[in-house]
Parts: sequence; C-alpha cells; structure tokens
Amino acid sequence: MTDLVTAGFLLIDKPRGWTSHDVVAKVRGKVRGKVGHAGTLDPMATGLLVLGIGGATRLLRWVQNAEKEYLATALFGVATDSLDADGAILSREPLPVTSAEVSSAMDRFRGPIMQVPPMVSARRVEGRRLYELAREGRVVEREARPVTIQRLELVDLAPSDYPEVTFRTVCSTGTYVRTLADDLARAVGGRAHLTALRRVRVGGLHVSRALSVDDAIAACGAGEIGCVLIRPTDALSDLPEIRVDDAMADAVRNGRELPALLIPEGTDPESSIRIGDRHGDLIAVYRRDRTALRPEVVLS
Repeated sequence: MTDLVTAGFLLIDKPRGWTSHDVVAKVRGKVRGKVGHAGTLDPMATGLLVLGIGGATRLLRWVQNAEKEYLATALFGVATDSLDADGAILSREPLPVTSAEVSSAMDRFRGPIMQVPPMVSARRVEGRRLYELAREGRVVEREARPVTIQRLELVDLAPSDYPEVTFRTVCSTGTYVRTLADDLARAVGGRAHLTALRRVRVGGLHVSRALSVDDAIAACGAGEIGCVLIRPTDALSDLPEIRVDDAMADAVRNGRELPALLIPEGTDPESSIRIGDRHGDLIAVYRRDRTALRPEVVLS
C-alpha cells in the first residue's frame, strides 16, 4: 500500500465490463487515503473515469459538473429495456434510415432539451432507485429533466435494415446518451439501443492522458502515483482563476474572505473560482457572495 504525499486526480481508461465502483475499489486497495470518482460509467461503457485521490476528493463535484464528450454507437430498429446492449430485447422492427435523415433529426436535439431518464438508472423516484424498480418489473412515470447538448454530429452510418449509427456528442452533466440515441431513433420513426459508448473527455481532461487499470495499479505499487496524478488546478481548469501572493495565500488557507473586485472581468456570477498561489497550485475554491468571495473548499 502506497503512502500519498500529494492529492490529485487519477485518469483511468475504464474497460468494458467493469463498474466504476470496481475501478475505485481496485485503486483504493493500493493507496493510503480517500478515493472517489467524478461521474459513473455504465459497465458496458469504456473511457475516461476521473478518480479523486486524497484531499482532491473534496473537489470531485466540480469535475463531475463539467461538460462531457462521448463517442457512441447505436443499433437502430432494436429496442432494449435498458436502452443499451446489456438489456433484454423489447422489439425489433426494421429502420432503414439514411445519413441525411439522421443528421436532420439531430437538429432537434441540439441546445437545451428535456430528457426522460431511463428506467435502468440511478435516479430516485419516491425514494427508490429506478434500477431497483426495474428489477421488480415495474415501469414508473419519470419526470423529464433539462439537459444541454452542446454538440451532436453524425460520425458514421452503416446502411442496413438495422443500421449502426455512430455519433459524437458534447453534453451537460446528467445527460443519458442511451436516451439520446433512442430519442434520435424515435425522431425517424423507430427505436434504438446503444451497442458502444466511450467517454473521451470530462471538462478539460481527455482520455488520451488516462492510464489502464493495470498501469495505474503498477504505478501505485511502485510508489510512483505522484508522477501520474493530475494537479487539482488542471482538473478544474474550466473554472476562472485568481492567483494571489504569499501573504494573501496564507489568508486563503485560513479561510478568510477576499474582495469581490479580484474577480476576473466577465466571470459568470454563479461560477466558482479557483484560488491559486503564485506558482499556480490550487489552494482553495471560492464563490461570490454579494460583495465578497467566500471559501467553498480550502485545501490543507
């Protein structure tokens, strides 16, 4: 087991068949300190899973709330109860659509939309997870929730009575890509389910920087985890930044308020703000409160 000298974020390229909890448990067994993740990936999905290590777990909510980018493949014409390949088939009806038809349908789903969560999901209804109800064979009404699709583009379509449609999407947190795939199919007259899903980006973090589970465990075992961790300030690079001198950095570490006039011009009033020392290392995350900035998280 490795002693942690630095808190940070570990980027894992999750393999198919693993749950996010499986990955967390594997890493937790090799490091001394807290381990958490920023956003669940379904077992069938692959790609970027961001783990917070040590004190960085306190920052996971900002990573989790960042936009996500996915590459997805859906089989049009076949519906499953989970909207992905792990579910039971509900219906099979030919849906020989063209690239032009799918591209045209995508226009309806860009920007702010309302999306109904799938039954096989972790959303709660009346105090219970939807997947728990689904296991009992129950289907309940789900409230549509607002999500935002910043980007949606067709990558490939293999013509067939049951075409495989590959698309790329950049979306807000809370978006179900398998629901988006089925909604696209409904827009052209049928149903669909995901056969592959890969998360390639979370905020400013890209899967190209991620390690396999085996390589991450090897780094932990060799005491080299500090060399592969992403700095907290880099993981939160989507947030505006204020850098302070040594005297003010000490005040920040003690949880002192900062004057609001330090806020960079044009900053969203609702945005949290990174506070970095003169070297650029993150020491706290603050939020505007009327005429002052007050701490949300201060790193020790």
